[in-house]
Amino acid sequence: MTSETRVRVRYAETDQMGVVYHANYLVWFEVGRVEHIRQLGLDYKLMEQEEGCGIAVVEAVARYKAPARYDDELLVRTRIAHTRGSIIAFDYTILRAADGTVLCEGSTTHVVVDRNMQRAAMPARYAEAFRRSKQDAL
Repeated sequence: MTSETRVRVRYAETDQMGVVYHANYLVWFEVGRVEHIRQLGLDYKLMEQEEGCGIAVVEAVARYKAPARYDDELLVRTRIAHTRGSIIAFDYTILRAADGTVLCEGSTTHVVVDRNMQRAAMPARYAEAFRRSKQDAL
């Protein structure tokens, strides 16, 4: 399954040249990831509260293809790339909605951690939903 989330570039997200500052793409990856989890019928906030764990970023990769500018509407496409034990990886593609231009492609890898930031097991219902999402994408 691939989810799609819309965001609009705010003026504060651009640099002096009017181009989106590169670190904002990581923020949009997060927006896409949280919405993807929500579209799976899960709630990341409840995962933290009820399960006592989170998914910490251990790696982030971004490949910039074209600039985004103020007021562009963007599509953040998110999918689960793979899961293994307490590790989950997401892939992202960010496009300009108006013309479909790919602006950035990237990925993040996460590890499930407990409240003390120690590696923990993936909660069963999340592992199952992530596995189903990955199968739906095949």
